[in-house]
Amino acid sequence: MKVKLAKKVETATDICAFELVDPTGKSLPAFSAGAHIDVHVGNGLVRQYSLCNDPNDTHRYVLGVLRDPNSRGGSIAMHAQVEGAELEISEPRNHFPLAKEAKHSILLAGGIGVTPILCMAERLTHLEASFEFHYCTRAPERTAFREQLRRPEMKDHVRVYFDTAPPGERIDLEAILAGPDAGKHVYVCGPSGFVDAVLTRARNAGWAESNLHREYFTAPKGYVGASDAFQVRLASSGRVIAVKAEQTVVEALGACGVEIQTSCEQGICGTCLTRVLEGQPDHRDAYLTDEERAANDQFLPCCSRSKTPILTLDL
Repeated sequence: MKVKLAKKVETATDICAFELVDPTGKSLPAFSAGAHIDVHVGNGLVRQYSLCNDPNDTHRYVLGVLRDPNSRGGSIAMHAQVEGAELEISEPRNHFPLAKEAKHSILLAGGIGVTPILCMAERLTHLEASFEFHYCTRAPERTAFREQLRRPEMKDHVRVYFDTAPPGERIDLEAILAGPDAGKHVYVCGPSGFVDAVLTRARNAGWAESNLHREYFTAPKGYVGASDAFQVRLASSGRVIAVKAEQTVVEALGACGVEIQTSCEQGICGTCLTRVLEGQPDHRDAYLTDEERAANDQFLPCCSRSKTPILTLDL
């Protein structure tokens, strides 16, 4: 759908907030905390950005985007947008929802990973639910959405940590995650190193996997890479397509005229999720849970491969 960029504001060094509205002033499709949208940023690039405003807002979507000079072009293209520009976006989708049964929520954000976490905090504040919000950034000037965090109804829940602070003032994950409980849920988003550090400490402390929720913004090291060649069979036609060692499944299929919608191309967003009917995938994504990987009935063809000579796909 088409939206207009109504407002663009620098909220921290290299981070801008983008307010998107319907060009005709209508309400936008509803969303839940943790949701994201696909944004067509130009030059054929599609990128996913989390919504960070209150889900009770019906007239706008707010995104927070870090301008990353090492990106593949998406964030730079987004930062080049000007107020009044028209953009094409998808409706919101949510792969990172709040658990309705949680009695207490521990929210942890690293850097630009604050965007879905802030949305969760907005929702929990509205519900007057029990939560705590821990936000790690490199320095004060790189801390986005500070005004929202200082609001009276929010500030008592929030603790901000800086990499530039003395060691005693930095985040203590062991203390924060020391009390696993069936009624508590942990949500973490940010760079892969931060997410992995939180999950490792939580597991060591005895947290149940069902109470740990994560969303990566970049693929963890070791998840992607080339491997041996193999084949994929399309269930609808029986057609067999070779996947070379240096190719992804998406690339091999595309070269044969079979298009699969993709977005991140790193195995973190789930856009290209495809059913597997036969064979055993070699999962290299950061999207599926351990239980979903063990089922071997779906995989992400943008990065994952095969442990068997052939995979039969529901295509």
